[in-house]
Amino acid sequence: MVITSLLNPRVKHALALRERKQRKRDGLMVVEGYDEISLALECAVKPKTLFFCPALIQSRETLDSKQAGTAGLFERVRAVEAELIEVDRRVFEKMAYRENPDGWLAVTPIPLRTLGELQLSENPLLVVVEAVEKPGNLGAILRSADAAGVEAVLLCDRTLDVGNPNVIRSSRGTVFSVPVAAAPSEEALKWLRARGIAVVAATPEADSLYTEANLRGPVAVAVGTEREGLSSVWRQGAITKARIPMSGRINSLNVASATTLFLFEAVRQRKG
Repeated sequence: MVITSLLNPRVKHALALRERKQRKRDGLMVVEGYDEISLALECAVKPKTLFFCPALIQSRETLDSKQAGTAGLFERVRAVEAELIEVDRRVFEKMAYRENPDGWLAVTPIPLRTLGELQLSENPLLVVVEAVEKPGNLGAILRSADAAGVEAVLLCDRTLDVGNPNVIRSSRGTVFSVPVAAAPSEEALKWLRARGIAVVAATPEADSLYTEANLRGPVAVAVGTEREGLSSVWRQGAITKARIPMSGRINSLNVASATTLFLFEAVRQRKG
């Protein structure tokens, strides 16, 4: 059966998950896109529901040549016993949050952990993200964290949630591949100290450059908002503070760009 009405209860629930209150209540979020859903499945995420629109899938496959992948995605979703629901183009385009949807949309659990659920190696690299407000910045940080082999991202005093559609879109699905835990700053700092993980605070007020910071051992790079930077909890709790040299008229980079520089300096040092 093909759903053609926006009044269908499953469709209405998926639309309601655009709101943070609904996501928090249900512990669920909407993930759109073939690549993002595929990565979620690879990371052992079990979707509750998969909505698909053959008309959009076929038109997209003409451009992307993913015909072989379509059957595979159906099989993987069936293997985790998710509900498959076919909808018509009008309904799907109403549900989608992208301008050019590819015909795939899933409802999945929100991949948010507690600190106690994180499993770390003996020499972990982590990122602390404090009070970052823009979903696109968090998504970009997650992409860089995935690329740099970060073992966990700690969201402290968070103002947004990882189930925000713009976080998922800008992260390209790496919200599933990088473990994300949420905790108040004081609790997170105590947790890091108990595990011997040094905190390096990224802040323009530092005397040392980020290339001079020791990022070889167990370390967490702490970043804050572009307007206010890190709170005193992290500035005072860090073992060292470091900055990125700036030659222009502003004294800071976009928080995602700054995080990327710190992370790949850590990669360079660790491989060196």
